[in-house]
Amino acid sequence: MSTSSWQPHIVVAAVVEREGRYLMVEELIDGELRINQPAGHWEADETLVQGVVRETLEESAWQVQPTGFLGTYVWQPDTLPYAFVRFAFVAQALTHEPERQLDAGILRARWMSLDELLACRELHRGPAVLQCVEDHRAGRILPLDVVRHLL
Repeated sequence: MSTSSWQPHIVVAAVVEREGRYLMVEELIDGELRINQPAGHWEADETLVQGVVRETLEESAWQVQPTGFLGTYVWQPDTLPYAFVRFAFVAQALTHEPERQLDAGILRARWMSLDELLACRELHRGPAVLQCVEDHRAGRILPLDVVRHLL
């Protein structure tokens, strides 16, 4: 593949903590169980903040309010010809819609402690899953206005 056709995948992710537990989703990727934050592809005609709110609702049935920007995480899996660029946001859980149908491939949303996340590292969707939690726990949170959408 030539570098002129290389296109990274832009992803938005929500780090939502409540009482020491993190909102995570169990999903099937190529038939295998994986653990991830609510996350997905940024879509046209939305801001990154709008995208993380939408993806969190679609994958977890939780309405959230972003409160800060955690960071940008770049990961190039050995098995794929493209990289993932993840924009991670800290968000507060507002309301749950348990009757809501979750995105295809999502088995369920669940709240997990750090110990539970550490115990299942081999199931994480990628290295950003744990890194985002660790950065959140370290207080590495920036104000939302560091993410600017220029018109």
